[in-house]
Amino acid sequence: MATRRLSRSSRNCPGLSIANAKMNIPVNPALFICDLQEKFRPAIWEFPKMYFPWALPYSSNIVAYRLCHRLATTQKMIKASHILNIPIYATTQKRASLGETCSELALEQSDETKTAAHVDKTAFSMWVPEIWSALSEGPHEVAIVGIESHICVTQTTLDLLANGHKVYILADGVSSCNKEEIPVALRRLAKEGATVTTSESFLYECMGDAGIAEFKGIAGLVRETKTGTKDALQTLCKI
Repeated sequence: MATRRLSRSSRNCPGLSIANAKMNIPVNPALFICDLQEKFRPAIWEFPKMYFPWALPYSSNIVAYRLCHRLATTQKMIKASHILNIPIYATTQKRASLGETCSELALEQSDETKTAAHVDKTAFSMWVPEIWSALSEGPHEVAIVGIESHICVTQTTLDLLANGHKVYILADGVSSCNKEEIPVALRRLAKEGATVTTSESFLYECMGDAGIAEFKGIAGLVRETKTGTKDALQTLCKI
C-alpha cells in the first residue's frame, strides 16, 4: 500500500522531510475504526456521537431527531480520510454474535472510502495479523476511533506503541458502556505515550499548511460538521 501523499509532497520544497519533522506533520497516517457494531448501539454511552445515524426516523423526541442532522466523529474522519488519502483499517469483535459494522459507515459500499482492511477478530486489540500485514512499511501515525475506550481501544493503543507507531486517540470519537471508564483510560494511555487529541486537531496537524490543495476540502468538511463536532466535544470530552 502506498504511503499517503498530500499535494505539498509534489511541490519543489528542498528539505521537506526536515521541515515535516520540525512541524510534527504526520507523514504516514492511518485511521483505525474499532468495533463500531450494530449490537453495541444500546449499550455504549453516547454511541450516536461517534457516528452519524442516518437511519433514525423522524421522532417527536427532538434530541433523537436532531441527531439525524449531524455528521459525527467517525463519518467525519472517513470523509476526511478520502480527502487526505488516508487508509482506513476497521475491525469487528465476534461479528457473528455482535453484528456487522454499522451500515451507516458504508465502509464497503462507497467508492470514496479507502478501506485497506476490514476484519473480524476475537482478540480485544485491533493489532491482529490481518491488520498489521495490511499496513505499509514504516512507522505510522494512527488515529483511533471506536469502542470500548478501556478495553479494545486501550489494548490496540498499547500494541501500536509497542510496535513503534505513534497513536492519536480522538477523544471525541471513543466511548465505553460506562462513561466513567473513558477518562481513566485516556489518562492511562497518555502516560503510556499516546496523544489524546480531537478529530479536528488531528486533521489540521495532518495538513500543516493552508496552502495545500486538500485544505479547501477539509475546511469545508469542518464547516459542514461544526454542529456535530461541538455536540460530540461537549458530550464526550467533558467527562
